[in-house]
Order: sequence, then structure tokens, then C-alpha cells
Amino acid sequence: MIDRATVDKIIDAARIVDVVGEFVTLRKAGVNYKGLCPFHDDRNPSFMVSPAKNICHCFVCGKGGPPVKFLMEHEQITYPEALRWLARKYNIEVVEKELTDEERAQQNERESMFVVNEWARDWFHDTLKNDPDGIAIGRQYFRSRGIRDDIIERFQLGYAPQRRDALLTAATAKGYRKEFLVKTGLCIENERGAYDRYSGRAIFPWLNISGKVVAFGGRVLDSRTKGVAQKYVNSPDSDIYHKERELYGIYQAKKAIVKEDRVFMVEGYTDVIAMHQAGIENVVANSGTALSVYQIRMLHRFTQNITLLYDGDEAGIHAAMRGTDMLLAEGMNIKVLLLPDGDDPDSFARKHSTEELKKYIDENQTDFITFKTHLTVQDVTDPVKRSQGIGGIVKSISVIPDQILRSTYIADFAQRIGMKEETLVAEMNKYIRANIEEKAKEREREEQRRKGAPAAATPSIPAAATPSTPAAATPSTATASPPTGAYPPTPSPGEPPVWIPGEGFAEEVTPTPPRSEERRVG
Repeated sequence: MIDRATVDKIIDAARIVDVVGEFVTLRKAGVNYKGLCPFHDDRNPSFMVSPAKNICHCFVCGKGGPPVKFLMEHEQITYPEALRWLARKYNIEVVEKELTDEERAQQNERESMFVVNEWARDWFHDTLKNDPDGIAIGRQYFRSRGIRDDIIERFQLGYAPQRRDALLTAATAKGYRKEFLVKTGLCIENERGAYDRYSGRAIFPWLNISGKVVAFGGRVLDSRTKGVAQKYVNSPDSDIYHKERELYGIYQAKKAIVKEDRVFMVEGYTDVIAMHQAGIENVVANSGTALSVYQIRMLHRFTQNITLLYDGDEAGIHAAMRGTDMLLAEGMNIKVLLLPDGDDPDSFARKHSTEELKKYIDENQTDFITFKTHLTVQDVTDPVKRSQGIGGIVKSISVIPDQILRSTYIADFAQRIGMKEETLVAEMNKYIRANIEEKAKEREREEQRRKGAPAAATPSIPAAATPSTPAAATPSTATASPPTGAYPPTPSPGEPPVWIPGEGFAEEVTPTPPRSEERRVG
């Protein structure tokens, strides 16, 4: 239990701008600061931070408060955990009173898992530095990858001994319960007993956005990779780790992301580490999993700009393609850079100086339109494949929430491929309408599930109204706020109407002035 005097000292030292700034990009707004709210999907900054009052508040979802409450809400931690977090930040020594047996028994399970993970991180790291096998095998592996000692310290890299129960034995000797070793994924238990998950592997600890150890990745060393089904083994999901919500390197990168106003997304642990060693620190990895909306929203708190940096083989191209639409839908500005075939960010960074690497990135990263055009449209002569490629790019543009940016991309794309802009706009609005209909049907299905009745087969999108009678949105569509088209065309008879910003569904749209003698549609 933390001493009362220590609590007072921590509360007095904590500054709301410092604390919130660890998780949210803040910009000055008069005497206050503002940023995107970390508690809901915020597209327009609604999170205000007041240095004078030492509190924060979201004017949309209502969450906020003083530094301790903010940390408890954001990190889902207890009051004592929040105090300890602040004590570490402000270098305050925590004086604790001895806990009773009853108080010790009531320790939070999540906290126990964090404690076990922190101990394991230190044990793996100490093994790497001081154990004979750790030095001869683990440290030699990192040296063979060109990883410097200061980078090993920054990422707290480690080594797990070959013996199958080395960690289990050491942990239980220190008083850590097998229950938490299994729950965190450090050990596996089956009918034959419990044993270490990572034995004989190089260890990469995962730190969450506030620096807590939530998981580990273990890599089989080079001499053992041949014929091994799983080169990497990662922690399973647990109460403190959900892989779709975490990004490797986010804790080490977050300040650089804010400073550079850009984040580089790579695929693997060593890619992140090599980029750091090359002097580029605003880099994270999703480590082979599909990019999730949770990860994107986490990055969006720090920057709107992301560069997907992958190797140029088929797998790298697929990785760059699969998250594009989701990133666009969340309001991210995307650039893509595929490295020369045969290189990944790790190998490429090790071959070039910092200046050469930065220059290559600046000169070769392209916006997503250029990237997709090059892959799916440029030099494609087959009419069907070319049409499919164009449709795919138009569909990607249709999910962009910013209407001006969407309009700009459509105009640029039309010019690139030599096609009439209104043709692309009409196609884009089909995707927008389809998206509206799908969302409406999903809401209806959800409503029917709540009522326990089968969902209706027809969508709840209103039919087009006559000019004298504007179309009114049904209850299921009245609250929808889908993306809007750049130049929404007048729908054909019987087609669903187009969504107009600030107006809802409408049948007709006033056309924009023609750009040439040929009249532009809407």
C-alpha cells in the first residue's frame, strides 16, 4: 500500500499536459490544448486539456478528469497502478507500507500478470547478458544481425535457455505462481505438465503504449530455422494482451511519431530494430497480423500520416494492399514504399547510411493512388482486368471520409488514366450507396436479433423522391453518416438517392461549373 505522503507528492507533481501528451498529440488552443479523444472514434479534435485546472475532458463522450483518473480510464489500471506510473514518470520514490496477508491476496490479477511479465523480461535480458549460453548463443545471434548493444538495451532483448523448464524453475523459486506463468503465456501446461514456451529462442518483449510488458515474441535462432514450422512464437491472447490492439515498438516510437508527424509501418521485429539503429525511430510493426481498426486508431492519436514500408516481393505487395481501405476509412493519409526485391527494411537499413535511407524513402514513397495504379491499371491491356483495377481504386477512394480529399483523388486519378471524371464519380457513388445499404441492413439485422425475429431481406433505404417531395430517411438511415461522393450524380429512376453532406438523402444535386466546354455532371 502506497504511503499517504507519497500519494500527495505524486498528485502534486503530475501535470495533465505531460500525462495526456504521452498518448495523444496535443495542439495549443488558446490557453488550453486539444487533440483527438483516445476514448472514442474521434475524427475532429474534441478532447480538451486544461493546464490551469490540471484536468482533461472530452466534449463528445464526457470522459476525462485529473491525471490519475485519465490513466485509470485509458490504461484500464487500478488507482495504485496509476500512482506508480506517475511516480516512475516524475522520478518519485514510492514508499509503501507492508501489506497484510489479506491485502496481498486481493492483489489485482491483471497487475499480477504484468508483474510476472516484467520479471520475465528482466530474466530473459539478464540471461542474454550474463548466462554463458546467453552470451555464446543469444548475444551472438543479435551481433550477427548487426544489432548494437544500445539497441539491445532500448528494446530489452533477451534469450531463453534451451532447457525446457528453465524459466518455470526460476520463476517458481522466486515465488511466482504457475497459474500466472500459464495465463501470460510464458509457460504451457498440458497433461504432461508445464514447460517453457520460448526455450532456445531470442526474445523480443512487447511493450504497450504506456511501457508495460504485455507479451513476448520468440525467434528460433538461425542454425535451427531449417525445417522449423514456426520460426516465431508469440504470446497468446490474454487478459492483458490482445494482438489486434497492440503494435510492436509503439512505446519506443511514440515521441518520434509526434515529432516527425508520420509513422512507418513495417512487418517484423527486426525491421523495427534495424530502422531505429539507422536513426529512424518513428516506426512500428504489426508483426504479420492483419492491420486492425484498433491499431489504426491508436496511431491516429499521434499522426494522420502513415507510410507502409515493405519488401517488394509478392508477400510485401499483399501486405501493403490489405490494409489500405481500412486506413483510408479512418482518415489516414497513406504513402507506400516497396523496397527493391530481395530486401526488407531490416536488410536494406543495414546496407545504407541514415542519410541514404532517408533520401531513398523521400524519393521513392508514393501515394496510394500511384501505388495501386502501377500495380493494377498501368500497362494492363486486358479490358476486363483494367476495368477491375480501376474499380478497385475507385472503391478505395470512396471510403475516404474527407470530401475534399476524395474529390481531389478522383480528379487526379481520372487525369492519370485518361477517363472522364464524371464516369469515375458515378462509379464511386455506386460504392457509396452500396455501403449505405449494407450499413442499413446490418442495423436492421441487429435490431431484429434484439427482437428475436428474422431480418427482412430488403434494405431500409428510401426510394428516390420526386423533386417536389424530398426523400426522407427512414429511422434506420436517419443517423447514418457515410462518406459522400465528390460530385454526386442524379440517380436514375428507382435507384437509391445519394447522401449529401448536411442534408441527408436527396434526389438532385446542383452541378458544379463545367471545367471546359463539356458540361461536368454534378
